[in-house]
Amino acid sequence: MKRKSRLLVTATIAVLGVTAGYAQDKYSLKSPDGIAFSDFKGYEDWAVVSSARTDEVLKVIVANPIMIEAYKAGVPNNGQPFPDGSKIVKLQWKPKRSTEAPFAVDVPDVFTQAFVIEKDSQRFPKSGGWGYALFNYEAASDTFTANPSPSDCGHACHVAVKAKDHIFHPYQKR
Repeated sequence: MKRKSRLLVTATIAVLGVTAGYAQDKYSLKSPDGIAFSDFKGYEDWAVVSSARTDEVLKVIVANPIMIEAYKAGVPNNGQPFPDGSKIVKLQWKPKRSTEAPFAVDVPDVFTQAFVIEKDSQRFPKSGGWGYALFNYEAASDTFTANPSPSDCGHACHVAVKAKDHIFHPYQKR
């Protein structure tokens, strides 16, 4: 009986080990344009630039240290472009009304997307030096996928703010 129990425990551990081995590595994903999610590794801890709200989503915009340093130096308001290596991520959630706050406030509910932008003048000369990609998140499976289109907006939308080096969100005063 002890032998059967040991076999059962060993088999259970083996199955659990295999299952754990299949957890998604979001950083292995690449967009159709070749933008790697791994280029944004650590974005979860980047500094907040700004936030925004549409009827459909709450957004928090974060940037890597290179871009934050440029913002603090006055870019783009000083007429200078962001340096190559600048990266920004727009994190998007579906909103929900807080049931805990004693006042009316929407809070993040289900995470939906990470819209990433990186400055590399060599790789993206036709789009002002910026590359765009969208990584969708599926909560039910806890997985990310690269959006099959180059982005949901990308350069076409960002041309509207060409004078600000194609970036909509200013670094907010704090």
